[in-house]
Parts: sequence; C-alpha cells; structure tokens
Amino acid sequence: MGRAGLASALLLAASVMAAPAMAAQPFPAQIGGAFTLTDHTGAPRTERDPQGHAQLVFFGYATCEQICSVALPVMAEAAALAEAEGLALTPVMITVDPDRDTPDAMADALGRHHARFVGLTGTPEALQHAYDLFGVESSVVFTDPVLGPIYAHGSFIYLLAADGTVLSVLPPILTAERIVEILRARSAS
Repeated sequence: MGRAGLASALLLAASVMAAPAMAAQPFPAQIGGAFTLTDHTGAPRTERDPQGHAQLVFFGYATCEQICSVALPVMAEAAALAEAEGLALTPVMITVDPDRDTPDAMADALGRHHARFVGLTGTPEALQHAYDLFGVESSVVFTDPVLGPIYAHGSFIYLLAADGTVLSVLPPILTAERIVEILRARSAS
C-alpha cells in the first residue's frame, strides 16, 4: 500500500470510528463533486438527490458476485432501517460495467434489493469523471465464460447529503444499523 493509500485508510478509519463525535465537521478529505449521469429510468441525474434524501453511493456492477453482493444488500437494509426511523436515504450504485449495466438491467437487478435503489450509468467520459471525483478505479480481472467480465473496483460506500456533499466514507463490512447510526449523527449537524 502506497503513502496515499495508507493515508486514505487511516482517514477512513478515523471518520468511521469518530462519526458521532465529528457530526458538525465537514468530511476531512477532498472527495466527491458535481457529476451528471443517467439513472435506471433513462433520466439525467446529478450528485444531488432530487427528493432531498441523503444517499449511499457505491461503485460496482449489477452482476457482481463479490463485494457488490455484500454492499448492495446492506445499503438496501440501511435504507429500510432509516425509513423506519423517519430518515430519508436513497441507495445508489454507479456502474463500472456500462456495457452490461443498461438502465433496464440495473432497474431489474437493483430493484430486487430495494424499490428506491437507483442505478447510474453514462458515457465513458461522464463515468470516468465520476470515478475520478471519488478516486475509484476499476479494471477487468478476467472474463468468466458464464458470468462475463469480472471487475476489480472500489469497495467503499459513500454517504452523501442530499446536496451531494460527502459526509462519510464507509467500508461495506459495516452493518446496516451502524450505517444508520452514522447517518443519524451526520444528519444532526
């Protein structure tokens, strides 16, 4: 792990562990920003949630059988728990596999996790811009004869305010309850 990777890991650990104590402070790293992509209904969507909800954003792909199969269900569960507490939270996946993650394919796959799950895709340039904003890299590791391309990709979940501001960076190993606890603390600021 290089110096930048170590610094990012330490920053992540500090932000996750100290989330309730840091509620009034902005996220201490330059991450995120303005982007425009296409959602699973074919409509343009930016970093801002159109309904004014906080967002959980993950970079992955709908057919992923690895980290996505952990992250996407926990995001959906966190959204359901937040809703039960009266907190608005929208789960969002930005694809790293736009060839297979068409709007229709994402609507079907993500809808199985949560009715409000949003899938985002776009042109290669628009997607690369979003990847760059969040420091996400992806590459094809190999092509499975049945599943197709298998990607290595970012594994963090980004908690965003309704306006698209990054509030926290979360590892996908957190429970849905912990994610809602961090949302609650960040929303209180």
